[in-house]
Amino acid sequence: MQMSYAIRCAFYQLLLAALMLVAMLQLLYLSLLSGLHGQEEQDQYFEFFPPSPRSVDQVKAQLRTALASGGVLDASGDYRVYRGLLKTSMDSNDVILATHASVDNLPHLSGLLERWEGPMSVSVFAATKEEAQLATVLAYALSSHCPDMRARVAMHLVCPSRYEAAVPDPREPGEFALLRSCQEVFDKLARVAQPGINYALGTNVSYPNNLLRNLAREGANYALVIDVDMVPSEGLWRGLRELLDQSKQWAGTALVVPAFEIRRARRVPVSKTELVQLYQVGEVRPFYYGLCTPCQAPTNYSRWVNLPEETLLRPSYVVPWQDPWEPFYVAGGKVPLFDERFRQYGFNRISQACELHVAGFDFEVLNEGFLVHKGFKEGLKFHPQKEAENQHNKILYRQFKQELKAKYPHSPRRC
Repeated sequence: MQMSYAIRCAFYQLLLAALMLVAMLQLLYLSLLSGLHGQEEQDQYFEFFPPSPRSVDQVKAQLRTALASGGVLDASGDYRVYRGLLKTSMDSNDVILATHASVDNLPHLSGLLERWEGPMSVSVFAATKEEAQLATVLAYALSSHCPDMRARVAMHLVCPSRYEAAVPDPREPGEFALLRSCQEVFDKLARVAQPGINYALGTNVSYPNNLLRNLAREGANYALVIDVDMVPSEGLWRGLRELLDQSKQWAGTALVVPAFEIRRARRVPVSKTELVQLYQVGEVRPFYYGLCTPCQAPTNYSRWVNLPEETLLRPSYVVPWQDPWEPFYVAGGKVPLFDERFRQYGFNRISQACELHVAGFDFEVLNEGFLVHKGFKEGLKFHPQKEAENQHNKILYRQFKQELKAKYPHSPRRC
């Protein structure tokens, strides 16, 4: 009798446990259904009211910090400088691509992000108060919606000293308020911008190219300083990293990246093989070929295009510097700053290459990497005021060369 009672108790306990398990499974099933239904409703909600990116608070705080002080004046007192609208971190031995642009030329950043896989720094010049405000909105929009911008790009802002930039409020309606993707931001920017040459601003404000260059390469050990409408060859950043990681022997050496220009209708070549084919039929030519042939001639393009094809990036031949060569290069160590007295057009890069030479740097041309400017550069026509500045820079360059004799009294090299 006791055995029968024990069996019945065990049976009821097992049945109760089974019922509880079924109930729990049903509750779990209902919970999952509810969750799925909630997710569907949430998806429908976000379809009409997209969520803000997770990085918005950080971006807003960063912009506020950069803009709150009102910027700092440059040495001349003519320009207001806002450092670090966007920031990026990088290895001390990394190679940064440093560039500069007016607000209207910022659409070129999209192509640079595709080709250059390492860190970048861009200095933006806003010639008017309205452009300064647009630049802050752009920094907000690009960093909010473009993961590559958040991860790899530092951005600085320069404007005339009489203007101040303000923190954008994302709640206010505006040109970029409803954009939800990186491509949408660049598409919108391309529609509102009027790309041209940086120094053709249509204002009485001089484009401070050397101030912008120094700001973009600030804090970098190795930097490739280029114009924003140039495109590097594919894999150039990786090749430079591998080359520089091999040894420390590149101190005091400027590694020259040959620069070309291509007809605007053509797609920018990816490899040296493709570039050389276009070069041989006249669709690609040396940079500045139509404006200042001697400014790039020492690169020795005929020698470069006939070098044997190689896999690894390396220096291929040494070129003695001669006036007025202004190569694009990567160098580390105590690289002279660009002289910020040079503004607008003329002698701004030649002067820095000249000092690099006097300071003892040697120039070695890389075998595989290259830069391509989008479009042939033709004769420039300046407003009379801009032409006067060009002549001023010519006189300043003569003075600059005399100053180098006092700055480097023991150097046997002269410009």
